[in-house]
Amino acid sequence: MMHILIADDHAVVRKGLKQLLLEEYPASTIEEVGDGQAIISKVIHEKWDVVICDIDMPGRSGLDAMRQIKGIDPKLPVLIMSIYPEEQYAVRVLKAGAAGYVCKDTATEELVKAVQMVLQGRKYISPSMAEMIAEDIGGQYDLEKASHESLSDREFEVFKLIASGKSVSEIAEKLSLGSTTVSTHRARILVKMNMRTNPELTRYALDNKLI
Repeated sequence: MMHILIADDHAVVRKGLKQLLLEEYPASTIEEVGDGQAIISKVIHEKWDVVICDIDMPGRSGLDAMRQIKGIDPKLPVLIMSIYPEEQYAVRVLKAGAAGYVCKDTATEELVKAVQMVLQGRKYISPSMAEMIAEDIGGQYDLEKASHESLSDREFEVFKLIASGKSVSEIAEKLSLGSTTVSTHRARILVKMNMRTNPELTRYALDNKLI
């Protein structure tokens, strides 16, 4: 029997994903959690065949949770889901260790296919993203052209929170970091992205559909 764990902070999203998967895998056991810490607890105490995780959740982010999951069970495939455009996130999450990236807008068409693929030990990206990567190899599409691509995963998380209007103390609490550490990340982000102020970061994030 297959065991699938779905992590998303919206109950209606979890129910919809569960229904999609039950239609394909009616005998499977599918459980739901609503935050990153609950994912970690489930992975520590139970065995799963695949984890489907939203990239943005209260407390621990999906990327942060995925990194810890890979430390607990390196072979456990983690599919990352998000409302954000895959051209901005797919390559980053795959480099971070995800088994695949699925946009919520196309989950109805892609989720089952993605699960099937990662259960075979393969990586999943959409056909359109595969085409972009192929073009990049041919020199037609630059996946590394954007300033935010120079940021580490942690800096990218801090950048998104700053761009969303969060204060240093709020970011520190959300990511379980010290305020000094957050401020250090902010300074590095500004240098790497050649910017000076938080409003500049917000404008960049909005223009590039990162928030």
